[in-house]
Amino acid sequence: MRRSGRIVREILDDLRAMVAPGVTTMDLEKAAERKILESGAKPAFKGYYDYPCVLCTSVNEEIVHGIPSEKRVLKAGDIVSIDCGVVLDGYYGDAAITVAVGDSVSPERQKLLEVTEQSLYKAIEQVKIGNKVSDIGAAVQEYVEANGFSVVREFVGHGIGTKLHEEPQVPNFRSRGADTRLREGMVLAIEPMVNSGRPEARVLDDKWTAVTADGSSSAHFEHCVAVTRDGPLILTQ
Repeated sequence: MRRSGRIVREILDDLRAMVAPGVTTMDLEKAAERKILESGAKPAFKGYYDYPCVLCTSVNEEIVHGIPSEKRVLKAGDIVSIDCGVVLDGYYGDAAITVAVGDSVSPERQKLLEVTEQSLYKAIEQVKIGNKVSDIGAAVQEYVEANGFSVVREFVGHGIGTKLHEEPQVPNFRSRGADTRLREGMVLAIEPMVNSGRPEARVLDDKWTAVTADGSSSAHFEHCVAVTRDGPLILTQ
């Protein structure tokens, strides 16, 4: 899983460098697909429940599962979430970043990116043998809400391994149902999705793209993290 995670990270690093005003989300998609094939891996998302692309690219008020398009041209001041997954030798890697487009992103959006990414690392600190999955979500929610933002409820992280989505689900908020104890060898895809406004989401007519119900901005960061006796091990770094 470290090998598949490394491929995902290298792709995301390359795509981050590509993000600029005038670039389309399909430009990112084509570059990612080429890099996945060159790496010897296969895309994890394309064909999954008939999803059409190797990336999810979600811009501004889009939370997750935005479909790349030639028509979606990035503009200065936008933010774009790039979510990528691969499978290599039967093992999955999955990670996401949100990137500012150009140098004119508003202070609110810049803070949203910083808080969301930091909330991911607050969550990772809770990946210890004997802790509960709910400890991860509580760490995200506490940090996010203390900074004036909200956590999406409708979409959550997940276990990952020989399948893209495995048990347990990993909410980004306190959940009494998330009482699974963390055991050595488990791997979790932890992925805070944070809104600058209210937490509610809705899905567009394309049946994939989730957006904030109030039109506020949203950010998304994700790592795959293994539970080890020495503490959390980030596999997508």
